[in-house]
Amino acid sequence: MRVMPTESPFAELPDGLPPGALVEPDPDYFDDETLAGRDVLWVSDKHLTDAADHWRRLYERRVETGLYPLLLDTLDESGRPWHAGEFSPTPVGTIDVLSAGGVLRRFWNGLIEEDASGLLSGAWPGLAEPGEGGRDPETVAGSIAEAVEDSGDRLLGLVPADRGADTLTVVGWDGPVNHTGCTEELSAVVRSWEERFGARVIAVGFATLDLSVAAPPATFDHALKVAAEHYAFCPDILAMGEEGTLEEYAESLVDAPRWSFWWD
Repeated sequence: MRVMPTESPFAELPDGLPPGALVEPDPDYFDDETLAGRDVLWVSDKHLTDAADHWRRLYERRVETGLYPLLLDTLDESGRPWHAGEFSPTPVGTIDVLSAGGVLRRFWNGLIEEDASGLLSGAWPGLAEPGEGGRDPETVAGSIAEAVEDSGDRLLGLVPADRGADTLTVVGWDGPVNHTGCTEELSAVVRSWEERFGARVIAVGFATLDLSVAAPPATFDHALKVAAEHYAFCPDILAMGEEGTLEEYAESLVDAPRWSFWWD
């Protein structure tokens, strides 16, 4: 176990990690001098063939270690953004003052103002009701981690955060910067999904996000309200996705244990 200064959230790294390094944000990417020089991420040196195995083990120990694991993908062979430190970290308290409903309503209203296709109509429909029943969130998370790895080897990351939603803000992930430059807004929404649908953050790429979902919508009507949340959260699911309408996208969400997002 690697021992570091006690003030560091990485003072004690878990045993059994592959070769890796701590990463602090590149100062060219953010303005908060109080966070300068602080490590916000541990990341493996290379993509791993067994990243999902490491993820499951570290996820089970996240409360003990104070470190939440992520499967990380890169833009190119340079390792961007993870190895390059292309982050804009923000104190986790900035999430606490936001509500998912308020964030999504503002996104939705902005999209309506710009909508020239007639895709959207009417006022923000409000948050969808929580999913009912469902499976154990931790079991589903493990299975989705395996599914993510099946699509390609991933880096392994560790972030000092209590929950997956907060990792995005703690690191200062800038993947959705063309949609919002305030990552805490996305964290507030993901927190709500954690609570309403048993969602867990599994994987983060340069501009992608994958969640496991233990209690997804079971009916089309419920899924349609969830689809509205997804579209406000990530408009590119329709602009760049296979589904051409919100209704078609909603059909894909019924009983779906994995939610994937990609920003242009």
